[in-house]
Amino acid sequence: MELLRERLIECGWKDEMKAHCRAFVRKKGRDNVTVDDLIDVITPMGRASIPNSVKAELLERIRAFLGQAAL
Repeated sequence: MELLRERLIECGWKDEMKAHCRAFVRKKGRDNVTVDDLIDVITPMGRASIPNSVKAELLERIRAFLGQAAL
């Protein structure tokens, strides 16, 4: 999990998601937003915006791990 966190920070994904959250809260009003509202709006956006390079690196590491575990 730490690798994923590092890669998402390096590529600016975390800052992008933070900006989307802040914009959503500003638009709806601070007192009118719940954590569930944020999750509903940000989750699909966050999943879709993970860079392919990060996905590929994690997939390769998982494959390598599974290959070693099978021995």
